[in-house]
Amino acid sequence: MRLSARNKIPARVVGITKGEATANVELDAGGVRLVASITVEAAEELGLAAGSDVFALIKASDVMLGVDT
Repeated sequence: MRLSARNKIPARVVGITKGEATANVELDAGGVRLVASITVEAAEELGLAAGSDVFALIKASDVMLGVDT
C-alpha cells in the first residue's frame, strides 16, 4: 500500500469503544495515548481488538495550538 500521509506512527490498540456508527479506538504509541475515531464498520473490517498492532496515519491540513493567557 502506498499512502500520501507522512506521519506514520506504530501503535497498539488498548481499547475500543463502539457506538452506533463510530468506534473510538484507543492506542498506545510508545507511551503516548492517541484516540482514533473511525466507523464501526471499518473497525470490524480491520479486525481490530485490544492488542492489535496498527499504524496511526495522520494527515491534517491544520494544526492549532493554544496557550493560557
